[in-house]
Amino acid sequence: MNKISINTSAAIPAASTINLSASKSESNRALIIQALSDEKINLNNLSDARDTQTMMRLLASKDKTWDVLDAGTTMRFLTAYLALTGKDQTITGSERMQQRPIKLLVDALRELGASIDYLKNDGYPPLKVSKITQQKTDSLKIQGNISSQYISALLMIAPMLPNGLTIELVGDVFSRPYIEMTLGLMQQFGVKNEWKENTIAIAPQKYTANSYTIESDWSGASYWLSMVSLSKSSKVNLTGLRENSYQGDIRIREIMHGLGLTTRFSGEEFLIEKKNSVSPMVIDFKTCPDLAQTVMVVATGLKSPISMTGLESLRIKETDRLAAMQTELAKFGATLVEETPGFWELEPPTELPEGPVTISTYEDHRMAMAFAPLAQKVPLIIEEPEVVNKSYPGFWEDCKKYGLDIKEA
Repeated sequence: MNKISINTSAAIPAASTINLSASKSESNRALIIQALSDEKINLNNLSDARDTQTMMRLLASKDKTWDVLDAGTTMRFLTAYLALTGKDQTITGSERMQQRPIKLLVDALRELGASIDYLKNDGYPPLKVSKITQQKTDSLKIQGNISSQYISALLMIAPMLPNGLTIELVGDVFSRPYIEMTLGLMQQFGVKNEWKENTIAIAPQKYTANSYTIESDWSGASYWLSMVSLSKSSKVNLTGLRENSYQGDIRIREIMHGLGLTTRFSGEEFLIEKKNSVSPMVIDFKTCPDLAQTVMVVATGLKSPISMTGLESLRIKETDRLAAMQTELAKFGATLVEETPGFWELEPPTELPEGPVTISTYEDHRMAMAFAPLAQKVPLIIEEPEVVNKSYPGFWEDCKKYGLDIKEA
């Protein structure tokens, strides 16, 4: 088992500039749009994340079996893509990917006319996908509280269907910003939509030629807001972010203003500074679940209680993130409790341990990156640190640049 130790024996500079990786969420959507277009689409600053590299590799592949590894977005987007363009491919993934549900997307694609078979367990990958030869319906009803990736996968193929597609989102819509991102990127390449109340309508149309530069990753930015919040007095400048972002995880900016930070845009940079004023908060993560682990760790390090809702989707991510966080936060004396259904309380420690504390990462990139900033308060040992390659391969090098002392353990 690979391990690294992290502490702050190295000097933390007064200010650091971090050149963030590009957003894999934008990259993966843009790559599907590019693959569906008959016209030339130029994409700049694509993510170096393993998920995006996997997407690029498979879109160029002529193999009969496509292995997405552990990339959930890639699995969902490519399943819909193959339902439109494929040639009886099998799509599979890691052991954990084969435990992540895909039934609602498969049911929707079957309604549209695709032939999809489960090769092991009903409702889960691997799948054999045969493309739609005749569109059976132009209208679908889908629960709004499911993974937005299912909805985005359907939206991106919608303009290429002979009759277009209308999707009615039933009930509360979770992760709405990710749906808005998908529609925004589709508009960048000429595809119009009509979203009224809970119904999205997309007429048959073509993606048109354009160039687009992928924004830096706000999920990646969240670890640097956490880093400054848990520091004594550091400042960090991040590059490549946009104040008017498609990414829902820009909400980390607002959340972290309540956890000891001030932020502002200055020219090409996003500036983060510590202000040392922390307030108890109630945070709804329904639209930004990938931020939850980061915020839980910050609250633990600052010994600040927080209340949370909208965490339901964390059960079916790379790991059961709620169970994983309960286990790892307990090592610092914090307690994560579901007080009533859907309402969670983080009770922080009165004192942090001396350390070093060993963090298990559960094959989940966000476990490693969420806990790393806490090394400024407690020496850490991180197991399987290479999990960060899924979304932010340069994370540990950026941590060294910031001033953390990182060694093999």
